Amino acid sequence: MHFKTTVCSDRQMNWDIIEAPHGIASPQPLKVRAQSIPARHSFPEHAHDWHQMVYAISGVLTVNTQTGSFVISPEQAAWLPTGLSHKVGSMYGAEFRSLWISDRIPSGLPADQATLFGVSPLLKALIIEATRIEDEQEEAGYASRITQLILDQLRRATPISTALPWPRSQGLMRLCETLYADPADTTEMETWAKTLGMSERTLARRFLNETGFSLRTWRRRLRLFRAIELLGGGLDVTRTALELGYGSTSAFIYAFRQELGSSPQAYMRGDTSSAPGN
Repeated sequence: MHFKTTVCSDRQMNWDIIEAPHGIASPQPLKVRAQSIPARHSFPEHAHDWHQMVYAISGVLTVNTQTGSFVISPEQAAWLPTGLSHKVGSMYGAEFRSLWISDRIPSGLPADQATLFGVSPLLKALIIEATRIEDEQEEAGYASRITQLILDQLRRATPISTALPWPRSQGLMRLCETLYADPADTTEMETWAKTLGMSERTLARRFLNETGFSLRTWRRRLRLFRAIELLGGGLDVTRTALELGYGSTSAFIYAFRQELGSSPQAYMRGDTSSAPGN
């Protein structure tokens, strides 16, 4: 696949805005909100007077903050502390779950920056259940117990570094969206630079400035991110390796183990005790 024929057009780059809810009372102590985000839609940039956990039970979210941009999969969530300006959307659509949490509740997560953490199967199940009973009448304290379990899980959350940083400028976003759609793409930097109307050196510098990674390192991180996404969606290891452009299943397993310290199968089972950063 060649970058010139697959890069998103300026028209395709446009995202539609989803109206943010108004007149929302402060959560006491937690409120769960469910919403489907269509492809290439986002909420306008805004901030809250409470903490927010940004999560999708399916699909991939894009999260933009004052300090950086990234995408997260259903195995990950973003913690956005009170007052942090942010913008959330989805490239291909997602089932969005937003947890609003009173800033009086201690969480153990940073109070001054966005933080990414892994979502355990238990926390995911609790969020789904909290969404289901959100508008139901209180039944013998059941909702309160679900809320408390969610807060307990958040206090146990451990920050991770496996999310995928995302650029802000339109040109680099076009490049990254193309690679995201086809992580097996082998187009050379020279071609990308010509398509974007800049030199290779300028492209390399801008990419590093906006993502914190060289393009080569970012592509390796992209493959890791998409691997987790594809495996989490039910694709087997062999098909995942092919989708990502690896020459063999063994090459994919080796690369995955080098990055995360465990095999793909072990990682998806939750056996990540030896993984870096855990």
